[in-house]
Amino acid sequence: MVSLVRAELRKLLGLPTAWVALVLGTLAAPLIVVLNAPYTRRAIAAGTVTDTSDLGLRDLGLGLIGPMILGVIVVSSEYTSTGPDSPGARQLTTTLTAVPDRLRLLTAKTTALVLVVAAQAAVTAAAALSLARVLHGDHARTPTAARVAGAILYWTLTALLAYAITLITRNGIVPLTLLIVNNTVVSVSYLLTKVTDLAAYLPDIVGARMFIRAADFPVEISPLTAGLVMTAWVVALLAVGAVLFHRRDV
Repeated sequence: MVSLVRAELRKLLGLPTAWVALVLGTLAAPLIVVLNAPYTRRAIAAGTVTDTSDLGLRDLGLGLIGPMILGVIVVSSEYTSTGPDSPGARQLTTTLTAVPDRLRLLTAKTTALVLVVAAQAAVTAAAALSLARVLHGDHARTPTAARVAGAILYWTLTALLAYAITLITRNGIVPLTLLIVNNTVVSVSYLLTKVTDLAAYLPDIVGARMFIRAADFPVEISPLTAGLVMTAWVVALLAVGAVLFHRRDV
């Protein structure tokens, strides 16, 4: 299994799109911390921002585009054509020839994705928090290890969510478009919280409760409960994706 995970790591990191995702995801949050710094300092001085416990952590949201892309392409790359000479052939055919056991293949892909995204999240969180500390001094309090771990888990589960949806749809465009639009343009999940409190348990909303404290959430949910709920969403979707992947023809 170790050699299979290594192979999937090499395959994932060999994709040019993966490096785009790594760069975008890693740089976006620290860049937002820097760009927002003048406004944040004025807001703190004016007293309009009194709770600064989320400085650095709140800006990690925009970086989620990286894990989303990684979660999608780890699957969608298998369904792309192997070349112009064989437009009907897919990478998945070659992959399954080398690894006929589909469960082992999915386990290796999942492990490779988790390792890459967790490492990316740790680096990004460290950079964003360090910049927040430099730019805002004592106002940027050092978060607990549990909150940082929650942020890393949120990134990892988001990548797995994108991965599971792509397994189900066998199409990278649809899940990537929906996830990126919901995360960066207009959050449908957040709008739904204005209609029903149950929307607070949607994965992207509830997951943020693992590390964000000062936010307008309609339902009070503890970090532990938030983590369990988001994990349940991801496990359920991964189970559906795994069953479909096992039963479908290539």
